[in-house]
Amino acid sequence: MKTSNQIIITLLTCLAGFAAKAQTLPLDSVLVKVASNPALQAYDAKISAQDAYATGAKSLDAPKISAGQYQTPYQVNPNGGSFMIQAEQMFTNPAKLRAKEDYLKGMSKVTAEDKNYQKNQLIAQARQYYYERVVLEKKLALLQGTQGLLEYMLKDANIRLTYGKEKLPNIYKTKAELFALDNTREQLNNEISQRNIMLNTLMNRDKQTVFMVDTIIILKDYEGTLTDTATLSNQRSDIKGVSRNIELQQLNAQMEYSKRKPDFGIQAAHMISYGGFPNQYILMASVTIPIVPWASKEYKANLKGIRYEVQALQQKRSDMLNQAQGQLSGLRAEMGSKKRLLKNYQLNIVPALQNAYKTALLAYDQNTGDLPSVLDSIKSLQMARMETLDRLQDLLTLQVAYEREYEKF
Repeated sequence: MKTSNQIIITLLTCLAGFAAKAQTLPLDSVLVKVASNPALQAYDAKISAQDAYATGAKSLDAPKISAGQYQTPYQVNPNGGSFMIQAEQMFTNPAKLRAKEDYLKGMSKVTAEDKNYQKNQLIAQARQYYYERVVLEKKLALLQGTQGLLEYMLKDANIRLTYGKEKLPNIYKTKAELFALDNTREQLNNEISQRNIMLNTLMNRDKQTVFMVDTIIILKDYEGTLTDTATLSNQRSDIKGVSRNIELQQLNAQMEYSKRKPDFGIQAAHMISYGGFPNQYILMASVTIPIVPWASKEYKANLKGIRYEVQALQQKRSDMLNQAQGQLSGLRAEMGSKKRLLKNYQLNIVPALQNAYKTALLAYDQNTGDLPSVLDSIKSLQMARMETLDRLQDLLTLQVAYEREYEKF
């Protein structure tokens, strides 16, 4: 038995020490760690790959070297023809190479905005989980306070029962209320554990790492904020991504337009003649003529298609700006309403129920009231305080939605 007690004491000491060492992570620290999420690192690798592809944009075609008989008769010992060694090299027009390089460099800019959009989504998730965890911690603390009230009432009721001034069913009802708190506490602890795992996942670290949160909440005043299309165009990465896509299509158009420029080539050959004839050589230059109708049809069609692509992207950007402005306006209106609801709970509903509890408790102390009335007032007060925290959570959820929509990270 002594050994068992020592083991239990040791385990409890270890757990207490572990809890004491649990790190407190403020929201800003969590958001910084979100940058290590694998989803964002994948974008970094893709950007590096696209930049690497762009470095080879100005490469020329490989030269071609050939050797063999040239105009040689079918004889074992020919007295005509020659043995020829030939080299060819095509030189792509420098304007084409520059246009291709600019286009490939523009691809990584689009990917960078895609990364920023994904980062904004992850940060919004982290904010949401963090605020939910904070509210759950506040609910847990509120539950502890309610438990203290019920334990006090149970102790007082047991004393009164001894003197015949209380009824046994009321004692059992008080105990039932205390047991009900255990279920609520278990549910809250489970939800806290889930948010803990979600936040660790976003921070890309061990999912079971225990940490504390900063329960101080700052409510932002976004109701009076006005947003215009210029601000949103510079703020929202998804809208900037569409703008980068428009720029990319314009670079694509320049690349297609450069196809109308000619390429150049050079061909050199040396022929060793048979039959005593003098040796010969070939030295020729070549130029392509891409403007002929049968060759220009493709890039002209591509240019026309690109113009339609740009128009589609411009309309998409206008729609996104319109939707964002409407969404932000709706969120600001709803946040104002939620703040008024929260204020009503804090200034009117909860204080009124506190007074109801104090009145019921005073009547019970003076033997003019009963225990069920006190228990009902405690339960009503707890429910109102829980609903206050629910309204706070609603407001924080709207705040996160606004910051995600406006991309404030």
